[in-house]
Amino acid sequence: MTCPICEKDADEKYRPFCSKRCADIDLGKWLTGSYAVPSQREDDGEDLLRELDESTQKPH
Repeated sequence: MTCPICEKDADEKYRPFCSKRCADIDLGKWLTGSYAVPSQREDDGEDLLRELDESTQKPH
């Protein structure tokens, strides 16, 4: 198995990654939204837009 980030051989300790660095890079991509799991719902985009619109109208 190769590391999905740099394609070096995976290390058993960090599997499927080769190092902590590559594992951290992958985690960072998830946390910043670079990776996303697509939704099966058709109206998710509309719900998100409605929530954003409502949150900008509420006073803090």
